[in-house]
Amino acid sequence: MPPTEARPEALRPGAAPPPGTGPSPDDTLDLHLPEEFLALLAPGERSPAATDRADDDLLDHVADWRPADTPAGRFALVPVRLDHDLPLVAGWMNDPAVAAFWELQGPESVTADHIRAQLDGDGRSVPCLGVLDGTPMSYFEIYRADLDPLARHYPARPHDTGVHLLIGGARDRGRGLGTTLLRAVAELVLDHRPRCTRVLAEPDLRNTPSVAAFLGAGFRLSAEVDLPDKRAALMVRDRDLRHVL
Repeated sequence: MPPTEARPEALRPGAAPPPGTGPSPDDTLDLHLPEEFLALLAPGERSPAATDRADDDLLDHVADWRPADTPAGRFALVPVRLDHDLPLVAGWMNDPAVAAFWELQGPESVTADHIRAQLDGDGRSVPCLGVLDGTPMSYFEIYRADLDPLARHYPARPHDTGVHLLIGGARDRGRGLGTTLLRAVAELVLDHRPRCTRVLAEPDLRNTPSVAAFLGAGFRLSAEVDLPDKRAALMVRDRDLRHVL
């Protein structure tokens, strides 16, 4: 399932969503860019508030997030160790069902380059194994959507947090596990990132099991958007509604 989520890319310049599929009015209230994004554009002109937060972890220390109890078992996000986890993740990327959306099939170096770019970056995206009852069985990317190129093309709010997911083994697909894990991860984000008001994702619209899993996990379809490599469903899970979903 980033496809689930393919990596977020910039939308085609000037592209507008089809009639009736644009962001809801509730999504158009916060059009200002976050301090962190402005600091990246003009690093020599950082505001005092941004300077005070210079040492903050952009995703509030994912490695320290506590595990979650789910109907499927105890689940934890564990940041990827490239030297240890690469064969496992690369094997998943070469599964045809995964490769159709992630497009990272091939030698291990292809997956390694994708993961290393995140590990060597500034922390705005953290690649993780999803570990269920002690067994690694999925791959997640937790990323700052408001600091991503995607933020230029939707009404981003400070600390919007994005999620990409794939389920590793075929035996774990098609039985509702994706919905369970997405709900757990959304709750982990909201529990450990108090400044985050929304969790987002943008699965390929062709990936109907992925879209259905997000809907089942309490996400809503905010818009359909044209990305360079796919038409995507912009999915949003709101903090304000977490206790009624």
